[in-house]
Amino acid sequence: MPDFDIIVIGAGPAGSAAATWAAKHGAKVALVDKAMFPRNKLCGGLFTERSRSYYCEIFGRDFDLSRAVTRHDISFWHDGAELATLTDIPPLHLTMRLDLDNTLFEHALTAGASDFSGRHIAQISENEILFKDGTALHAPILIGADGVNSIVAKHLFGASFNTETIGFGLEIEVPESTQNPVEKPLRIDFGAATWGYGWSFPKQNSTTVGVGGLRAPNPDMKAHMRHYLKTLGLDPEAVKFKGHHLPFGDFRPTPGRDNILLAGDAAGLVDPITGEGIAFAMKSGQIAAQSALDALGAGSPKTALRRYQRTLRDMQRNLRIARTLRRIIFAPRWQGAFTRTFRRSGTVRVMYMRLLAGELEYPQLARSVVARLPRYLLNALRR
Repeated sequence: MPDFDIIVIGAGPAGSAAATWAAKHGAKVALVDKAMFPRNKLCGGLFTERSRSYYCEIFGRDFDLSRAVTRHDISFWHDGAELATLTDIPPLHLTMRLDLDNTLFEHALTAGASDFSGRHIAQISENEILFKDGTALHAPILIGADGVNSIVAKHLFGASFNTETIGFGLEIEVPESTQNPVEKPLRIDFGAATWGYGWSFPKQNSTTVGVGGLRAPNPDMKAHMRHYLKTLGLDPEAVKFKGHHLPFGDFRPTPGRDNILLAGDAAGLVDPITGEGIAFAMKSGQIAAQSALDALGAGSPKTALRRYQRTLRDMQRNLRIARTLRRIIFAPRWQGAFTRTFRRSGTVRVMYMRLLAGELEYPQLARSVVARLPRYLLNALRR
């Protein structure tokens, strides 16, 4: 007899969402993570209205905004020049991942998942995980939600990610002064890294500052980070950078194998334009859990992947379109044309924010971009 119906590996947004959804629907769930909670994680911590909507659906309650900074404005910059400041936009909630992830983890335990945090996995097989202390757990279905450096993905495919297409980011947390976080600029800087951008996100007690982009064309991301910090008036020699890989739209077309599923960053489900990952992590975790429940209900655990792929298709389609549009927005040869268009076109700016808020999907944006392509190409010729 298996110990559990489902083992979820990784207790971040994807894993906690999967564990919560499965446990709420009657499954016996083990939630495994190498860290003890609360634990910190490098992340801009942007929690959009899309994220909030998924949170309400999955966890059955509204998101507690008391420890977040909510903004209705954002500034966009390029090469030290301000492109636009948008006001009265859909709310953007800025969170600390230490708080957010711990909240989600506690929701999963409250729903009935069994806590296996602080446990290190030595080996994974089809229906079993073996811990380094020699103990093991068994289940007919495994869900790998263990981030971009996923050991589950490595078990399935030999590597956690494709080194040629993966992104990379550097971040720091700047301790806060007495300035009200609502008064500090929330900004995104296009081109702060090649095929990427920089960000400055004010929180309650600190500001998260970082740069990120595709790793291959950025062999010296630290140089980009130092330049960006100087742009913001910060001393790069006074801080220590922390780095992490970013699945910048490098999603896996086949997110698993038979009864083993991948969700969130482990499946590469991150928006390659906005960088949003929390919303896609929670939603893919929910979809993975429901696919597992359906496969178990049918008495056929190995059909879990087929069910998961069928439901995940729309999300992957959106990210595939986003990956195509990224070539227009971030490619160095088009950067000037894009920034000129962004500065001049209120419609483009509004669409970008509606996209971030979850009010607009990429197929709609793509149609609008195609309609504006002749003007965009003309702008490119005026470089």
